[in-house]
Amino acid sequence: MGVSNPHFLFYHIFIIMNHKIITRQIIKEIIDENRTPVMKYYAFDWDDNLMFMPTKIYLKDDKGKSVGMSTEDFAEYRTEIGEKDFNYEGHTIVGFDEDPFRDFRVTGDKKFLSDSKSAKIGPAWPDFVEAINNGSIFSIITARGHTPSIIKKAVYDLIKKNAHGIDSNKLAKNLLKYRQLADEDKLTKDQLIKTYLDMCRFYPVSFGEGSATNPEQGKIDAMEEFIRYVKLISHNLQKKAFMKNKISNYFTPFVGFSDDDVRNVEKMKSHFEKKDDNILQTYLTSGGEKKLYEDIY
Repeated sequence: MGVSNPHFLFYHIFIIMNHKIITRQIIKEIIDENRTPVMKYYAFDWDDNLMFMPTKIYLKDDKGKSVGMSTEDFAEYRTEIGEKDFNYEGHTIVGFDEDPFRDFRVTGDKKFLSDSKSAKIGPAWPDFVEAINNGSIFSIITARGHTPSIIKKAVYDLIKKNAHGIDSNKLAKNLLKYRQLADEDKLTKDQLIKTYLDMCRFYPVSFGEGSATNPEQGKIDAMEEFIRYVKLISHNLQKKAFMKNKISNYFTPFVGFSDDDVRNVEKMKSHFEKKDDNILQTYLTSGGEKKLYEDIY
């Protein structure tokens, strides 16, 4: 999901930050290349996609004991829990424990911040690094139910830490270029990073009334909202570019979504591929490897 031309990144930053101008020089370069501008955005599931978190879902065995299950295993077993008994790590699982997702909700906010600092990175992490370092707009669409600002804070901490290939200096340099080209006032590095994250979107779909057990519809709803958001950005860009430069090229938005759970990916793909204006491509990252879903199934 890399960006083929860094000039295209300038555009969505200009619009989202309500920039005053799009430079005539950049527009001319796009025309000279004889290609339709494609604006690439990113959407990521968190668990076992960006990071392998140590957070557990709590189940109950036939002796009434609480048994923790990893998110990776839960993706495999979740349709069986409560439907039939099965063996898991020496236990006969009979159903969910009381409040099984307690560490995935607001009550687990502090643990999420702590775990994200030490968790191992997942198969979609290189795309996440690419998005951040280039200053691309992204969304996090996760079955978790943490406070949205907590997920944004976790990403902020990872950026400040330069974790696993993230380069906060490169991000700030790119964001500063966008502001300079648009004749905007300069910001400090920390202000640039915070402003950038305010433009990204964070969707913990079980926050509030959402379901962590069956998050597919919640993720689809979140993606619908994110796609409306990026289409609005693209529409505003096209209108602004035409008014200032008499250019009518359509600035086509493109969204790539990655998730480790095949059910989430299948539901997402089948929902959006029915749309005439579909701009979504889905990627499956189960087994620790990212693959375009249509190439697999």
